[in-house]
Amino acid sequence: MELVEIRNELDQMSKRINDFRGSLDLDEKTQRIKELELKMAAPSFWDDQETAQKVISEVNGLKEYVNKFEELEEFLDNLEVSYELVKEENDAELFEDLTKDLHELRIQMNNFELQLLLSEPYDANNAILELHPGAGGTESQDWASMLLRMYQRWAETKNFKVEMLDYLAGEEAGLKSVTLLIKGHNAYGYLKAEKGVHRLVRISPFDSSGRRHTSFVSCDVTPEMTEDVDIEMKSEDIKVDTYRASGAGGQHVNTTDSAVRITHLPTNVIVTCQNERSQIKNREAAMKMLKSKLYQLEIEKQQQELAEIRGEQMEIGWGSQIRSYVFHPYSMVKDHRTNVEVGNTQGVMDGEIDPFIDAYLRYQMK
Repeated sequence: MELVEIRNELDQMSKRINDFRGSLDLDEKTQRIKELELKMAAPSFWDDQETAQKVISEVNGLKEYVNKFEELEEFLDNLEVSYELVKEENDAELFEDLTKDLHELRIQMNNFELQLLLSEPYDANNAILELHPGAGGTESQDWASMLLRMYQRWAETKNFKVEMLDYLAGEEAGLKSVTLLIKGHNAYGYLKAEKGVHRLVRISPFDSSGRRHTSFVSCDVTPEMTEDVDIEMKSEDIKVDTYRASGAGGQHVNTTDSAVRITHLPTNVIVTCQNERSQIKNREAAMKMLKSKLYQLEIEKQQQELAEIRGEQMEIGWGSQIRSYVFHPYSMVKDHRTNVEVGNTQGVMDGEIDPFIDAYLRYQMK
């Protein structure tokens, strides 16, 4: 880069930071933090544990925005000083440091901008993520286990906590279904980009003839709903079954019928939970999952009605995969909604899916 290009980029970054300040409502957020911290200082704060946790989560989320904005401002101020030094001294080493720092600030600003995009209802919530293999037996079940690992690795990079609510192992390899609760600020906001069908093309390790196979797995993502969300569920519309848990790899196997399956009869929505040893706790978790599913159904119904009014065509089915992962005859992962392509398939399978999430969220804001 030339110095004139660096000057132009610093000016653009200064404008972006001013734009961030406007969209952040910084004064309002700072005032809200003070109000919540006063609540936290009250002697009775921990009397209601659930409400206390919600307050703490809100404070942490607000502080994350405010602190990050202040860090970006300070970073830019330091770069301005470095720029002036380079301009005066014409030092090659200082120039190299400046270009590296500029690249780092660019990344941080893009990540911050992405966080600001997560302003839809329930974006800040935890996410319930389910994987279901398509037709193809062992091949697609193995593909589901690879995606499970990918999402677990991604969650680790975000410092999100992952709880396995339900797991049904495949007969030979992989899994028949899995449900995860991914806990963290904006978990649903990020992971809603992953909802849809994921397609794998590879030479199958289960085929002695070494033929190429195509496998499909559907990924469903819903926000974990809080108690204050009103979803009507009549007792006569709900069927509850209990059975013996059979956790992943034989872990957490119970000797009592503690696993719970709940069916919502009007919609035929089925949720299962076997994470806890207590049937009561599994039932509570399953009811939460059901509430989230029913909420999601209502949102999708509204979107469908809007699409019909606008005359949009909404494809549903295995043919409408959102992303293809090709391991053979070449290596590439392509998102079909945004056309983002990544050649490092191993990196993607190790959880590096942020480029796809970033592009999808920006695409949705257009």
